Amino acid sequence: MGISSNESLISSSLVAIVGLLILTYVVSYARWQARSHGRPLPPGPKCLPLVGNIFHMRKPELWKAHRELCKTYGDIVYVPVLGQSIVILGGPQSIFDLLDKRSAVTSDRQRSVLIPLSGQDFNIAFMPYGSWWRHHRREFTHHFLPVVNAGHLEAQRQSSLLFLRKLLKDPARLCDHIRYTFSASIVKVTYGIDVAEHDDPNIALMEKTLEGFQAFSPGRFLVQYLPILQHVPTWWPIVGSQLQELKSWRTAAREVKQAMYSKTQESLLHGEGTESVLSGLLDKLGENGRAVSLEEQEIAKNVCITAFEGAADTAFSTLQFFFQAMSLYPEAQKKAQAELDIVVGPDRLPDHSDKAALPYVNALLKETLRWQNVVPMSLPHYTTEDIEYRGYFIPKGTILSPQTWACTHDPEAYPEPERFLPDRYLHQGQLNADVRDPTDFVFGYGRRVCPGKYFAETALFINVAMILHVFDITPPLDEHGNAVVVEPKLAGSFLLYPEDCRCTIKPRSPLAASLILGGH
Repeated sequence: MGISSNESLISSSLVAIVGLLILTYVVSYARWQARSHGRPLPPGPKCLPLVGNIFHMRKPELWKAHRELCKTYGDIVYVPVLGQSIVILGGPQSIFDLLDKRSAVTSDRQRSVLIPLSGQDFNIAFMPYGSWWRHHRREFTHHFLPVVNAGHLEAQRQSSLLFLRKLLKDPARLCDHIRYTFSASIVKVTYGIDVAEHDDPNIALMEKTLEGFQAFSPGRFLVQYLPILQHVPTWWPIVGSQLQELKSWRTAAREVKQAMYSKTQESLLHGEGTESVLSGLLDKLGENGRAVSLEEQEIAKNVCITAFEGAADTAFSTLQFFFQAMSLYPEAQKKAQAELDIVVGPDRLPDHSDKAALPYVNALLKETLRWQNVVPMSLPHYTTEDIEYRGYFIPKGTILSPQTWACTHDPEAYPEPERFLPDRYLHQGQLNADVRDPTDFVFGYGRRVCPGKYFAETALFINVAMILHVFDITPPLDEHGNAVVVEPKLAGSFLLYPEDCRCTIKPRSPLAASLILGGH
């Protein structure tokens, strides 16, 4: 009798549990149907229980894996991971429809635990969409608008001259020279600090912050997918060492942000500072003798360190890709040099004012940005409302991942996309407005487009024009003096750069060498 009662009780409990589960499912399904109005999620590959498409996200060269999914499912693909909705945007139409036209609800950023853990929460690009972000963005944009950017051109030109001299003296240290001189340029513009030609402590200090970008390599840190792991002790296998690494970047970022601000402030107090983004910010915030609040000081610090991070790493990679392209495609180099010889002549160096008269050089720069993207997937956006698009339902809180690389390697827009062909942008010797412009993609989208775009374009132009005017770039040589074929392979994950950037760099003539040393 006792056994029978127990069995009856267990049976009743099981029935109750199953009934509760069914009821929960029915209620959830009804709510989902009401919320989505019966619209389906975008198409995508099959998911594993609980973890979703996590193994897809750990594939090498993820931007290429994403494009393969888009070939199968279309240019909007649903790939959830660990309960997080993710939609791949694989073409210009879906990107501009959702990130530009609906930017009011697609301009947020996911609150990734990696951002504060790596110390990158000061970076405007990672800030959540809202009043705090808008205040930063407004101040940043004010100092890098085209009309304001004109005041930065001389600093860019001096930085380019320094770069040419370093290359002339020691061309084997190409990558070191790119990193150092671009860092020097942005430190001068943002903080008004002149740096030494070699081993400047300010440059060494600033570059500590750049290491933190490694945190955003897809799949590298487990805490990205399981935020609760941030609370485990440091002796835990794998996770503990990862948390220690993140802490070192976080500490460095905070120290650098404060140190550079203090250096500039001290120079200004002693009447030694020069005009800069930071001095302009402090003047504006302290108008009419008003004391600058702690919040305003924080905004000024964040704007300047963001400007450095945004310019230094992307320019570093882009110029490396430029040198690699010149060594692999000598015919493009010769065409650009011929144009420079006609427009600029042999007796001076190019200037920003020559830009409009150099369509081929402009086309070559566009092709550099298209051929190898520094950030192939762009930074993801985040939806703040439910969205209906093309009959599909995209829930609030979905990560939208725009595929920049897929757009700039679309064979319909760019025939033979793997080849470096500046002529694709030209028609009858002038830039062709009908050709898809890669700068519409590589600088981001919607309200999150890079506010330093104009600064980056003018800085890259003057460097490319000056380099081509005075140097010949050819393949590297082996120990027997034979040309080495360099494969255009990529390194990195979040930010890309060439795996092999070796090349031979020589002055085009004795006159070219004298131009470098004379700075004319």
